[in-house]
Amino acid sequence: APGIFGGHGLREKRTDREHQLRPARSPPGSPSSEGRNRCVDAAEACTADALCQQLRTEYVARCLDRAAPGGCPRARCRRALRRFFARGPPALTHALLFCPCAGPACAERRRQTFVPACAFSGPGLAPPSCLAPLDACEHSRVCRPRLLAFQASCAPAPSAPDGCLPDQAPSCRRAYAGLVGTAITPNYVDNASARVAPWCDCGASGNRREECEAFRGLFTRNRCLVLYRPLSAGGPQSCRTSSTPSRTLGTASYRLSRHPPSSPLPIVIATYAP
Repeated sequence: APGIFGGHGLREKRTDREHQLRPARSPPGSPSSEGRNRCVDAAEACTADALCQQLRTEYVARCLDRAAPGGCPRARCRRALRRFFARGPPALTHALLFCPCAGPACAERRRQTFVPACAFSGPGLAPPSCLAPLDACEHSRVCRPRLLAFQASCAPAPSAPDGCLPDQAPSCRRAYAGLVGTAITPNYVDNASARVAPWCDCGASGNRREECEAFRGLFTRNRCLVLYRPLSAGGPQSCRTSSTPSRTLGTASYRLSRHPPSSPLPIVIATYAP
């Protein structure tokens, strides 16, 4: 009988990796095949670049390693993802992360790009309270400075005409990409919109509900994050298949300070304009 290291298991694992790396095109005649599929273009561009392809192959192999306890070596998977963004050409890695979509098939491929079953979601079906990953991030030397950078780079600017400074767009995208592979790894939450968030909610946050909502709002109601990311071919808010606009972050105030490594990250408090 084939085991973990037997022939059948090896072929199965290789098939998973090949499927994850292979650019999946839509069938001829489908709506997304009539125009350019930017996510397929981004995957092909990465495949054509030796360094991008090497790093991408590495994180897919790490994140699909079924020999690991529980079937997901989350720490190694996330480390490989951080290495992909740290060492890969930004023009190629960001194209994979921010490729615009016009329909659910493209959006689902985009959502699955970074092996969310291991890198993003937890072992249970229900997401945990956002306080758990936030507390883990506050005490992490890897995550804490990246969250601070994200808060600073994607913060709304009330004095700007649209509430955001256009010259902040590159740093906001770079800071968002820096969170992938940390304790608060964000991802697209479904294939019907361009909404992003970490794998968590605030249903069980008790008397820290306001703090929890403020943290999650950095992703779900952040006006500048929506404007800075070319999320869909049908507009910045969502895929063309979604008619419900997402709420955006209005005026927000953040308490940012450079604490020494031994100190936890300052609590994020944001106030939202109606």
